[in-house]
Amino acid sequence: MTSSIQQETDTAGGAEPVNPAPNPTRRSFAAEYRARVVAEYEAAPHGEKAAVLRREGLYQSQVRDWRAERDARAAGLVPKRNSHRTSKTSGSETDLLRTENTRLAKELAKSQAVVEIMRKLQGLLESISESMDTSPQPPPTGR
Repeated sequence: MTSSIQQETDTAGGAEPVNPAPNPTRRSFAAEYRARVVAEYEAAPHGEKAAVLRREGLYQSQVRDWRAERDARAAGLVPKRNSHRTSKTSGSETDLLRTENTRLAKELAKSQAVVEIMRKLQGLLESISESMDTSPQPPPTGR
C-alpha cells in the first residue's frame, strides 16, 4: 500500500516541470464593437439586458462607462481616445499650446511688474503720510 503523497513524488520526479498559466492580458474593444453592444443593450427589453452581458462576457459597469463616453463625445466634451502608439498631441495642437504658454508668460510678467509698482507706491505713500504726521500743526484758531 502506497500513500498518495509517495505516488505524487514518484510521478513528479520523472515528469517535465509544469508551466504556470500565462499572464492574463487585458481585453480591448474596438469602437464599433462598443457602439454595437451599447445599442443592443439599450434596445433589449427589461429582463433581457443581463442576457446580452452574459453572451458577450461583459459587466454592466463596462456598458455604463461606454454609454457615458459616447454621450460625452456626442456633446463634444471628450476627445477621441488616442492609441498609446500615437502622439498624444498633434503638431498643430502643440504649436497652439506653445503660443498660449508664451502669451500667458508675458501676461504673468506684466502682472508681476504691476504688483512691484504697487508695492513701491504704497511705500512712497506711507513715507509721505509719516512726514505729514510729524510736521508741526498750526494751533487751531478759536472763535
